[in-house]
Amino acid sequence: MKNIEAARKKAAAGERLSLEDALALYEDNDLLFLADCARRAKEKKSGRSVYYTVNRHINLTNICSSNCPLCAFQVEAGDARGFVMEPGDIERVLEQAKKTPNLSEIHIVSALHPDKPFSYYRAVVRQVKAALLHVDVKAFTPVEIVNFAKMTGKSIREVLSLLKEDGLDSLPGGGAEILSDRVRAIICPKKATTDEWIETMKAAHSLGIRTNASIMYGHVETIEERLQHLITIREIQDETGGFQAFMLFPFHPAHTKLGEEYLLQRVGSWEDMKMMALSRLILDNIDHVKAFWIMLTLPVAQLALGFGADDLDGTIGEEKIIHAAGARTKTGITRTQLEKIIREAGYEPVERDTFYQPIGGSEVRA
Repeated sequence: MKNIEAARKKAAAGERLSLEDALALYEDNDLLFLADCARRAKEKKSGRSVYYTVNRHINLTNICSSNCPLCAFQVEAGDARGFVMEPGDIERVLEQAKKTPNLSEIHIVSALHPDKPFSYYRAVVRQVKAALLHVDVKAFTPVEIVNFAKMTGKSIREVLSLLKEDGLDSLPGGGAEILSDRVRAIICPKKATTDEWIETMKAAHSLGIRTNASIMYGHVETIEERLQHLITIREIQDETGGFQAFMLFPFHPAHTKLGEEYLLQRVGSWEDMKMMALSRLILDNIDHVKAFWIMLTLPVAQLALGFGADDLDGTIGEEKIIHAAGARTKTGITRTQLEKIIREAGYEPVERDTFYQPIGGSEVRA
């Protein structure tokens, strides 16, 4: 009881929480208290604003050498379901993207293709940047960056430097899952280790490449491992200041080996909101927390705005990775719909670019 009282006082006062505090608040399970604290913490960072962006996702390939039990998107080479986007395919997507009003970001994440060379990925960045000069290119998770380093024999820093020269603007925060090698040995044994993920993020930040960070929860991790993950992200941010937003990904077990082996079910909205609020409270040095609507569903993402979230991500356009794991959300949404959701929650929508700079204008809404 003493531990929870001390933790509640710290949370209410906006003081930094320890791992022990976070565990006490999690076990206390007072969702309305956490919501109140998280909402006040959010409003200290961004007032009544809730952000969104007009973006487009591109998934270059689903052919992967990693074969992670957590993934429903990847297939092995030779599988009839496999695809790879070649320059002509990308050109068609970019021609469509050019017609999107206020497009500010192209978001590129893919599988770890066993044969495509690093030059292919560099060429993609250059192709996107040449076609959409004023659009930010957010591409390649740390897992992909580590894979590029291994395939070329270059350092992680060298890989990032080359991609930055090609036009890379920022990194997404995926591939973090849970930053515990015990967990990673079960859910993604062939992907980047905890240390490699951290090294990539620190190298990116040192090069002036801003990034997001993320968590994927609700599988084989313990609650302590889940909360320690948040503490680790906070420690990196204390050192580098390079994270601009944090995203929460509840694990979607459908069609995954991990879900089948461990008989996993998708966690409920209570757990989602508890994790949203605790993330906002623990990550006191990261300004923005995203409610990724395509993962959470639109109603739950809207609810998350009362639990510390201040960003709904974007219009997306098309997304394949999460939908392969059973997500039933639409693949895209309009600016008007996003703004309606935000206003219904009592907040003011702010259209932003990748770096949270507001985008003005009075164009016809789409």
